[in-house]
Amino acid sequence: MRADELSSFIAYFVPDYAKEISANYDVDMVTSLARATNEVKAELSLGVDTPGQVLLCIVTSDDESDPPKGYLWCKSEQDGTIVFINELYVFPAHRGNGYAKLALMELEKLFAETGHNEARLRVAADNTEAKRLYVSAGYRVTGINMKKSFNR
Repeated sequence: MRADELSSFIAYFVPDYAKEISANYDVDMVTSLARATNEVKAELSLGVDTPGQVLLCIVTSDDESDPPKGYLWCKSEQDGTIVFINELYVFPAHRGNGYAKLALMELEKLFAETGHNEARLRVAADNTEAKRLYVSAGYRVTGINMKKSFNR
């Protein structure tokens, strides 16, 4: 991802992430949006040049005029052998064409060349499409996030 593409990614990602925060943690949208904005600013403090963060556009050619089909954001964990996928998103108009699975395969190649041996990610419980994608790409469930709200 080039620096000029980052704003489009942020414009998509922050509101989408805020919706997930709101739905999963029972937080109003204003608070969720502020939280998502602050987290992204902290994680990507230097934009596309933030050390340890990898921001990619999913493309089908080297032609820079060809718009991205989606985005992939990941980071190398501290020990340098694990890559964590923060976000994999294919635009709705391009879904069903294998771009997400291809992006996962390319991610594996890219990070295997740098000594990484494992990819990890988190999927929202209600995201059945994503779960199906990751299982078909060889990922396995390693745990379940749970929560309970207390009545006040």
